[in-house]
Amino acid sequence: MAGIPQASTTGAAAKTDAPGVQAEAARRAGVRKNLLLTTPALIVLFFAASGPLLIMLVYSFLKAGNYGGVAWAFSSDGWANVFMQRDIFDDTLSIADAHLQIFWRSVKLSILTTATALVLGFPTAYFIATRPVENRNLWLFLITIPFWTNLLIRTFAIMEVIRNQGLINNALLGMRLIDEPIQILFTDFAIMVGMTYVYLPLMVLPIYASMEKFDFRLVEAGYDLYATRLQVLRRIILPLVKPGIVAGSILVFIPSLGAYVTPRILGGGKNMMLGNLIALQFGQGRNWPLGAALSLTLLVIVMAALLFYVRSVSKSEQGHG
Repeated sequence: MAGIPQASTTGAAAKTDAPGVQAEAARRAGVRKNLLLTTPALIVLFFAASGPLLIMLVYSFLKAGNYGGVAWAFSSDGWANVFMQRDIFDDTLSIADAHLQIFWRSVKLSILTTATALVLGFPTAYFIATRPVENRNLWLFLITIPFWTNLLIRTFAIMEVIRNQGLINNALLGMRLIDEPIQILFTDFAIMVGMTYVYLPLMVLPIYASMEKFDFRLVEAGYDLYATRLQVLRRIILPLVKPGIVAGSILVFIPSLGAYVTPRILGGGKNMMLGNLIALQFGQGRNWPLGAALSLTLLVIVMAALLFYVRSVSKSEQGHG
């Protein structure tokens, strides 16, 4: 008699576990199906994204060809020449001052561009987020209009504004504030102005996305507690929209760091940035290993910026979680 209840209990347990086993089998089948469906896309991504990077990695450890290209012999000169240069007479190594200046100019202008875009983009996003809901789409439409135009055309438009006979100098001359045109074009300032204009929407949109979800009753509560405008901005608004600020800063900093067209046109070829230096090595310089090493160095800097963004966002979520 004692064995009969035990058998029924075992059968009931088996019936109870059956739905769980079936659900697990269905989940595994779904995973296999999804993996099979995404395999073509993964293959394309590998050859279209990882493939060129692997080629650059291989090229960076080869010798430079006499007339461009590479010679299939192992060499670390490409990486050594990123920060060092070899004397053509006694073959000694010294610091590559020109490369370091270009690195510093690229980072400096990218940071200044990001800061300027933040100063201009934050109040713009705040203005749009505080408009009536039915009017916000119009303002966003106006912000995204520059994306309809080619980057090259936008850069030439900025050049027409800041050149010696451009809009700014003609206006200052007409108001007799200056006696002769101010040299703005072909300077670092011109590059920063151009990149700020080009990448400003990339700062406005993420900040607006954060502000759109912001509860402005918190601002009213801050004023009710006799907080000043600066205190409300610093202690209420900025902490809550920080993810949007960080995202916008990353979206502006990364393309600014590798910009090519804007520095080439507004810098006149003499104020080079990292993207121009890389293009020079693959072109007139005919030093493909050095160009590949510089490209991977730029990739490392970009990855460091992305890791900073991920850590900042995760800390912000933990702080509000």
